[in-house]
Amino acid sequence: MVAARRLASFAARRAFASAPRVPGPGTPPPPGGFKQPPVPESLRGVQRIIAVASGKGGVGKSTTAVNLACATARALNLRVGLLDADVFGPSVPILMNLAEAGMPAIDERKRMLPLENYGVKCMSMGFLIPEERAAVWRGPMVMGALGKMVRDTAWAPLDVLFVDMPPGTGDAQISISQQIPLTGAVIVSTPQEIALADVRRGVNMYTKVAAPILGFVENMAHFVDADGRKVYVFGQGGVRRTAEEHGVELLGEVPLDPSIGTSSDAGRPVAVSAPDGGAGRLYEAMARRLIEKTAPFPEPS
Repeated sequence: MVAARRLASFAARRAFASAPRVPGPGTPPPPGGFKQPPVPESLRGVQRIIAVASGKGGVGKSTTAVNLACATARALNLRVGLLDADVFGPSVPILMNLAEAGMPAIDERKRMLPLENYGVKCMSMGFLIPEERAAVWRGPMVMGALGKMVRDTAWAPLDVLFVDMPPGTGDAQISISQQIPLTGAVIVSTPQEIALADVRRGVNMYTKVAAPILGFVENMAHFVDADGRKVYVFGQGGVRRTAEEHGVELLGEVPLDPSIGTSSDAGRPVAVSAPDGGAGRLYEAMARRLIEKTAPFPEPS
């Protein structure tokens, strides 16, 4: 099995060696769009910044972000960070088994030091406010909190920083995109049409902020019954069709697997707890593809 996986990995690297890389900051914006911001000082030394987004909540965006981050660190042996930008519903502390880790330490430059587990550096509003306390904030306070986690955190050096975006396409998402230069965005959706309508809005928004769509992930794509048959609980092929409509790559179809939810609740993402299982291998393949198709930010002149 190990030999077969190595052979498949080698074949994938050869197949994608000549694939065009996604451009970084400085890419001209589309008509009516925004130009990507420069890399802030705190993110100098971060090679890629990949947003993991969704048009609506409840589709498994945070679970996807966490597993992509863990798979990138474990299987690709890269330096990985994970920014939980969902201020109102931070999930990273639980998903990364850091809920009891306490407040981040402060270095000599008064920067917060990310908490780390499974080889991934993490920062979340969940580390800064008590779990039972709601962030009852208006827009400027949310932006201030996000800005602090970006500017006042010692992120570098990293090969890739994943950003677990808040769901939707509103003010918060646009403001984050204007503060952080994005290598690109991964959009997570379930197959049903009500979720796909929001996916289309997400494509439109990220296009306007000059962030390339790196790919779609179809979550809860199907359930495998006791006889090994795929049961399409939420419809079949919706994300694939939407990807084809927009000329976007479908990175993977993640099954509706109870073990994914169980391991997430326990703070042991399947990319860590069961890397050789079906879901673990899928997250690894998606993580590998994201790194293969993106280029590091250019060195500052």
